[in-house]
Amino acid sequence: MSNALREYTPAEAAAVSEVAVKAVHNAIDKRILSTRLSRTSGRALTDEDLLRLKLWYGVGSILSAERRKRLFDTIDQNPHADTVRADDYLIVDVARAREHLAARGEALREADKIIHIVKGVGGEPVFKGTRVPVRTIAAMKLQGAATDEIVEGYPALTARMVDLAEIWVAAHPALGRPRKLSEQGLKVNEADTGRPSGKAS
Repeated sequence: MSNALREYTPAEAAAVSEVAVKAVHNAIDKRILSTRLSRTSGRALTDEDLLRLKLWYGVGSILSAERRKRLFDTIDQNPHADTVRADDYLIVDVARAREHLAARGEALREADKIIHIVKGVGGEPVFKGTRVPVRTIAAMKLQGAATDEIVEGYPALTARMVDLAEIWVAAHPALGRPRKLSEQGLKVNEADTGRPSGKAS
């Protein structure tokens, strides 16, 4: 996995840490995270911020303010420790949290390499080498479509591309009201699975 340093927007941080973007902003506003302004614009977070975010909403929220401060102080003092003792009864597996974040961060970087915006497709993000809209694929997954069903309907895609659509869309939310599948040329089954029955025309 890549160890390259990276700055994350709040939306990217939310996608990687699997914490709601509203909670990310809340953590910044409460100074749980020491965010900074990015080179372009807006708030920027680091990998260490993401670890703090993941632990804050994982175990930190059940700790008292004093125990929480002790936990994060211990992590800051022992940045390479695999486990950290939060108190006499709670040991936090920091290594596992780092591995999970690293895997999702790598997935986001991989997604960024295979997805781009093409003016000829209405400014919608598509998978490189195809005209398949990424948001359509992510929406189908969200509505219950299986990866193999999507690949069958879109032969230009691989299972990995379908999986990467979800984290990319989470990290790059569309502005305005989300389009329904029916507005994207898709039909949704009324069956219990709620799986889309067609593909974009």
